[in-house]
Amino acid sequence: MSLVTLPDPPNELKPLSESLCAVIRNEIMDHGSIPFSRYMEMALYQPGLGYYSAGLHKLGEAGDFVTSPELGSLFAACMARQIRQLAGHLGEYSILEVGAGSGRLAADLLKCLDEDHLPDQYMILDRSADLRQVQQRRIVAEVPALLDRVTWLDQPPREPWQGVVLANEVIDALAVERFQKGESGFEQQCVGHGENGFHWEHRPAPPELAEALDALGVEFPDFYRSEYNLQLIPWLEAVTAGLQRGLALFIDYGYPRREYYLPQRNDGTLICHYQHRAHDDVFFWPGLQDITAFVDFTLLAEASACCGLQLEGYTSQAMFLLGCGLDRILVEQTAQCGDGGLALNAQARQLTLPGMMGERFQVMGLGRGLDLALKGFSLLDLSHRL
Repeated sequence: MSLVTLPDPPNELKPLSESLCAVIRNEIMDHGSIPFSRYMEMALYQPGLGYYSAGLHKLGEAGDFVTSPELGSLFAACMARQIRQLAGHLGEYSILEVGAGSGRLAADLLKCLDEDHLPDQYMILDRSADLRQVQQRRIVAEVPALLDRVTWLDQPPREPWQGVVLANEVIDALAVERFQKGESGFEQQCVGHGENGFHWEHRPAPPELAEALDALGVEFPDFYRSEYNLQLIPWLEAVTAGLQRGLALFIDYGYPRREYYLPQRNDGTLICHYQHRAHDDVFFWPGLQDITAFVDFTLLAEASACCGLQLEGYTSQAMFLLGCGLDRILVEQTAQCGDGGLALNAQARQLTLPGMMGERFQVMGLGRGLDLALKGFSLLDLSHRL
């Protein structure tokens, strides 16, 4: 149970959540308790009602959370240096950004990349129709001359292409299975409904989940609870299916497996974001808050092998940005600032300090057909920790 005090949402938003609750409740009435993964999928993506589907303001100070690109242009400037290195290696290339948020990273990247290194196409794949509109408005306002290079997709490209896949804080929002180690085996945590609203229920884990958990090789104590992402392999396969040659970069909060399933982390990694408050009550006003789970980066590396990808590097966000030249970018941009670089340095601290985003966020690069030592992993590669 969350110990964070959470304010009620505005009255005009409550009917949205109540409508979503009715849809979820009806599914439970028709089929019995539902896997948590199904509840999370509906809470986030139910058409017209889910958190990412209902037109709510999610990002920035007026939303529920702030991502690295939303802090300013430094994140994109570092990414642009990594992309320029790849562009020099690949020649003609495109970018596919999965889950582009407000479009801030897309716009800033297109501004940072010089004419010789611009992508032929900047493809955006986003499940949220309202965020697509936000992205389009930003591109039109900030880089109108490059609008013809930007395309929005409903499905990942399956025709052959080469270039870069970017996914910043995307995997954490894939619906995960929630499990408990019971006395007689693994149990799947499900969501039921009663007089007091939604609640947890348990049933024996289905074979696919039980086999995946057995294969982890982790000795879970009884009543240990956590998450497992059954969607990860099919999702990764889909977003990289057409990538003939290039790099997929995944930036997210997470751990290698040996840290993900630590004994003291015995209630998993689920976290909800609501009005810049982090808490663990997944049943709080469904549809009006983000629900996420930390990423098991070992699982992501294992999934890459199933999809014909190679692990190119794994490190913290801080070391990736520094490897891409953050220190030099700071010097260059500070010289152009009227405040002596105070805002830029504050931005850099938030991106790199261990207590902020620097170590909590990790970066993994998965490649296909590459023979290149990537800048971002040049200072510190933590692949051995996987």
